[in-house]
Amino acid sequence: MRILLYLSIPLLLFAGILSTQAAVKDDGLILYFSFDKADNKTIKDQTGGGNDAKIIANAKISNDEKVYGGGSLEIRDAGADVQVQSFKELAEYQDNTFSFWINFIAAHNGAWSQIIAKKTSNSDRSPGVWICPNSLNIHWKFNPGNAGTDCAGPTGEKTTFDLNKWYHLAGVKKDNEFKFYIDGKQVVGDIIVPKEHAQGAGTLFIGKTGYRTATFYIDELYVYNRALNEKELSDVMDGDLLPVEAQDKLTTTWGQLKTQRD
Repeated sequence: MRILLYLSIPLLLFAGILSTQAAVKDDGLILYFSFDKADNKTIKDQTGGGNDAKIIANAKISNDEKVYGGGSLEIRDAGADVQVQSFKELAEYQDNTFSFWINFIAAHNGAWSQIIAKKTSNSDRSPGVWICPNSLNIHWKFNPGNAGTDCAGPTGEKTTFDLNKWYHLAGVKKDNEFKFYIDGKQVVGDIIVPKEHAQGAGTLFIGKTGYRTATFYIDELYVYNRALNEKELSDVMDGDLLPVEAQDKLTTTWGQLKTQRD
């Protein structure tokens, strides 16, 4: 009996762990990238939607810098380019939330420098996220009207980020209001933006668009087609939606069971 128990428990655990490795799901979550690895320059969309990101040029996965998991996306070259091709939900959202961790490797460089942009046929800011030319802070905008943050940092407009430090950024648009969060705190008052911003089929870019890229690591990118509330943002920031690390869970759980059984 003891031999059968030792054989059956790992098999049951392994089956359970496989089920926990299923796609990351949440209401309105249309894209999730952990940036833990790339296979043939493809970064898997871990929602299970199949809308994978493709490294086009000069970006790579770094295992040295990360917040969660095995790695982050490293963007150093001005021409670094990662793309997600258009799909229905990406082309149609109005309310939205973009949430990610960022670590700036270098400061401003005298040019508008891209972090993320959802482009359409007539707009490069649905939204567009840059650093400002002469200060290390965030220019997060929507068209029409180029509305959003000006050059916002950790404690509000005109404040700046430190280098070599991880920050959690989130932009939340609901109807005609936009909220900008850093490390879970809203740092700029509610901003009026277009209730119906420019939308349509178009690519999501990380890094270079018509603008050069900023210089940074990015980790744990979540894109929603709805507005998250502060509690939900906090849960995402704290890693509550992260997939289970199968090997660690198997080792720990089986070790605990074996100790109890012995």
